[in-house]
This record gives sequence, structure tokens and C-alpha cells, in this order.
Amino acid sequence: MRRHFYISSNLDELEDVEKELENQGISTPHIHVLSLDDVAVAQHSRLHEVEAVLRTDVVHGTEIGALIGLAISVSILLTAHLTGWAEGPTWIPFVFLAIVVLGFCTWEGGFFGIQIKNKRFSHFESELKAGNHLFFVDIESEKEKILGDIIRSHPQLVAAGEGPSVPHWFIRLQDRFKNFIKVMP
Repeated sequence: MRRHFYISSNLDELEDVEKELENQGISTPHIHVLSLDDVAVAQHSRLHEVEAVLRTDVVHGTEIGALIGLAISVSILLTAHLTGWAEGPTWIPFVFLAIVVLGFCTWEGGFFGIQIKNKRFSHFESELKAGNHLFFVDIESEKEKILGDIIRSHPQLVAAGEGPSVPHWFIRLQDRFKNFIKVMP
């Protein structure tokens, strides 16, 4: 699965493109719009905008914090074992300390990450500041022809490159959750 990026200044056209993609069987979790004009995007009900938390690097920061916390926790437990401090029933404080350190480092990593803009969108910053909107589609290779045909019929969209997509299973999970919400009362 690849992510295709496009730049446009016209949200009405992006809404038409999203509608055409959905009519061709590409589900909403595959399609996103990133803009600095959240009010204008909100006025276009069909557009699926990037969630606020994904505009930041919180996920990556949390992962880095968890790895650091894991390394420190292992060091705590290893030190307790090698020095003999944890002989007998005294393992409990060291295990508790390792868990607290892991949790704290994970939280702190997320806290730092939420203050940083998502690196995947950083090279589009100048276009976004100029008032344009970033439209991107996560698509399987067998559906790229559909995407290409639809994009060709919208000449105002400017191709802005490709990049790695989110995992296929994650998009399927979003599809299933969306269907679950529709079905449940």
C-alpha cells in the first residue's frame, strides 16, 4: 500500500474527488485532507480531515519514550539482580520502580511528541501556509489505476509525491469500526 499526495487550493474539488473515490470502492479511512484552514474543511462534510493528534508526532514520541523506558527498566532489574539487592522477597520495589519508570518515560515521550509537528507532513508546510490543502490517499497497488483515472479528470490537483502508508490492517480496522458504529443502535 502506498500513500499518494496531492496539493489543491479548491476544497470543493477535493470533495468531488473524495466522492468519486468512494463511489469506486475506496473507503473513507483511505482518504485524508490536511489543511491549516480547519473551519473551511469542516464546512465540507464529505471531507475526511486528519485528526488533530495525527498532525503531531505523538505516536513516534511515545514509541521512542517506551523504548527508552524499557531500556532503563531492564537496567534497573539487571542492576538489582547483579548486585544481589533483590535477594528474597525484595524484588517487589525493583519491579515496581521498573514499571513506574517505563510508564513515565512512555508518557514523557508522548508529551514531547505532541509538541512537534508530524514529520511526514513537514515538507508540505510551505504549501499549507500558502493556503493550499494537502489531499492524500492510501491505496493498494491494484486500485492505483482507479486513483490515476480520477486524478486525471481533475487537472487542478497537483501531484506532490508518494510515501509509505499506514499498515493495511489499521485501515481495515477503521473500516470495521465505522461499520460497527453504523450497525449498533
